[in-house]
Amino acid sequence: MSTILRTLRNLRRIGLKDYGHQLHYIGDTKAGTVIGKDRYGNTYYENLEEELPLRTRWVDYKDKEYDPSQIEPGWHAWMSYFVDKPPTEDPLLQRKVREWEPEKHRPTLTWSRSAYKPYSTVKSKYSAWTPQAKPRA
Repeated sequence: MSTILRTLRNLRRIGLKDYGHQLHYIGDTKAGTVIGKDRYGNTYYENLEEELPLRTRWVDYKDKEYDPSQIEPGWHAWMSYFVDKPPTEDPLLQRKVREWEPEKHRPTLTWSRSAYKPYSTVKSKYSAWTPQAKPRA
């Protein structure tokens, strides 16, 4: 969470529209420079002056229902502070689409209704007990 002065300063820097967008999706307001965009349309930012250590980089997802698996490997390395240069500047991290990769992103379905659910073919060791009550005389 940020202080009131920092929040008001960021409101003045980024404008009312982006201020509302960040409060809704990030839960905080941040002002920084745009570093680049990936092929999914996500925008990556960095602010080295005012942010806390290891909180200077963030991503603005294109989709409203974002999934962290939408971050490409090069951008993930930059976001996790494994590398100092973003993929736009580092030729080793520049990622080209290979022929075996899907063209559209497939989201991770864990914890959703479409998630894989294994089933067992083994008969259960326990059977449920159903009470049988005799009618009263």
